[in-house]
Amino acid sequence: MADNKHRGSTLDSFLAEQGTLETFQAKAIKEVIAWQLTEAMRERKISKRGLATMMHTSRTQVDRVLDPNDSNVTIETLQRAAEVVGRKVQLQLV
Repeated sequence: MADNKHRGSTLDSFLAEQGTLETFQAKAIKEVIAWQLTEAMRERKISKRGLATMMHTSRTQVDRVLDPNDSNVTIETLQRAAEVVGRKVQLQLV
């Protein structure tokens, strides 16, 4: 990259310089999880109301789980939702 004077920094380095990298990474992770849960629900023909019933929670809570802009969802809630659709949540530090 240093050999090409027309190529700038990476998006990650730019966001890090701006102090917003972690915020954007967290949002991206939540978007992917919400999308994966939605796809798993579609594959298993589970509605939001059905997911809420199987999770023993409210439809409003399911809406929060599936909303990529809502960051106030606990890991435990994500694990319960994943279990209902036959998946697991896996976290790792890298």
